[in-house]
Amino acid sequence: MEKEQIVILENRGLISISGEDKSEFLQNILSNDVNKVNYSNSIFSAIFTPQGKYLYEFFVIQSKNGYFLDCDSDVTEELIDYLSKYKLKSKVEIKNFSSEYVIGVISLEKFKDIQTNEKNNSDTIIYRESTIFVDCRTKKLGARILSNLEKLHLTIKKLDLKIISIKNYLNRAHLCGIPIQGVSNLQNQLFGLEANFEELCAIDFKKGCYVGQENTARMKLKNKIRRKLFPIKCEKELTIFSEIFFKNKNIGKILIAKPYPFALIKLFDPDLSDLIESDLICGNLNIKILNPLVDC
Repeated sequence: MEKEQIVILENRGLISISGEDKSEFLQNILSNDVNKVNYSNSIFSAIFTPQGKYLYEFFVIQSKNGYFLDCDSDVTEELIDYLSKYKLKSKVEIKNFSSEYVIGVISLEKFKDIQTNEKNNSDTIIYRESTIFVDCRTKKLGARILSNLEKLHLTIKKLDLKIISIKNYLNRAHLCGIPIQGVSNLQNQLFGLEANFEELCAIDFKKGCYVGQENTARMKLKNKIRRKLFPIKCEKELTIFSEIFFKNKNIGKILIAKPYPFALIKLFDPDLSDLIESDLICGNLNIKILNPLVDC
């Protein structure tokens, strides 16, 4: 993405969490530490099953009344329903603000210019009432703008930005090993650590209890991670849950088929380094594992 460009993410939802017990409420559920969130810092986090498997992922951003959750629009209502089950007697309000706000992505270079102009070195900045924050997963995906829908175009004009196609952003995210589309397909299919949430800074191992914490901590402590999610390259369309083979040995399966495929791949027996260098078979198709450390 060039310095003066912006991508509008039309597939994002926004949930507001407010009320007297908002921080404690989220802290007991989320994999990351909500206490890290303020007007100068935002986080990426997840919700796991009690067994530590993937359920939801989102950014957590400070708002005037509490927090915003920047999530996949396909699961917004589902996520609200899930959070509501934990509400019980907590003094918390959970609302869908998706129709009032929009998420955009700008380059890291542009964000640094804003930091300089605003004389603010924080990774989260309030600019003309819009929150702009560096992507907590990787700086290679730039920074995100959370803007009121009515003020978005004024912000774009003020920053002298040009709206471009989302394709460039999706291509980069795929190469970096970060799924953007089809993430709902991951639900209950892999553990949080298998989804690379430690590398994406979505887990705080010091924060204490949260849903799925016990098994996640045990897997980390005993180094029981045997599979991980990787981006896949294929010239033709793949089918979800199709098995992947290396020399007639099953080494994984497709979890996101299109348009940017991802697969859960074994790390050992055979060694991952052998798999990355090889042509793999999925059905009657040849596929390759992309290495985010090299390709991104």
